[in-house]
Amino acid sequence: MTAPIRVLVCDDQVLIRTGLTTIIDAQPDLEVVGECGDGQAAVDLGGRLRPDVVVMDVRMPVLDGIEATRLLAGAGVSHPVKVLVVTTFNLDEYVYEALRAGASGFLLKDAPPAQLLHGIRTVAAGAALLDPEVTRQLVGRYAARIRPAEDTTHDSPLTPRELEVLRLIADGLSNREIAATLVLSQETVKTFVSRILAKLALRDRVQAVVYAYRHGLVT
Repeated sequence: MTAPIRVLVCDDQVLIRTGLTTIIDAQPDLEVVGECGDGQAAVDLGGRLRPDVVVMDVRMPVLDGIEATRLLAGAGVSHPVKVLVVTTFNLDEYVYEALRAGASGFLLKDAPPAQLLHGIRTVAAGAALLDPEVTRQLVGRYAARIRPAEDTTHDSPLTPRELEVLRLIADGLSNREIAATLVLSQETVKTFVSRILAKLALRDRVQAVVYAYRHGLVT
């Protein structure tokens, strides 16, 4: 039998935390290994328990969820933990900051339980939860802030074809759509995407979109 996905639940509201824990623990392939009510406790437990996924609220005492996510999953963390941000606040700024901090996905608390469970499994599998088109629109709103003044594409380790694929990812195209655009097979596109993520040390397509905007590859 495959080991269950180990989940840490972090929310400062006991009722919500208990509800999330109950929903997750009811699944045979998921297991709640810990729960806490503030961001600092999430960082401490995350480092000690090494869960597969942390379900993280944004607004919490001691340390907010954005900073806790940065400490658990951000750049430079030696053993990053995947974070799924779940919050009542449907503000672009929170979504943007959560992704910048290293979150792999973002859900609202009023999402149905099936969507939450799908999100946990998706993030645990190493995929981004946000739809590419949603991600493109979101990051696009902040392009002026995250894009550097100078063009840094000449420093890119990517080949011209890989840069082309990265631009299409940032434009919100799926692998199937990229394959049709470039007249390639979907397997070839998957290979290109894997190479891009590996060369740039990125975790998923969400980070690839942010990278593309930050380096001026998308206008």
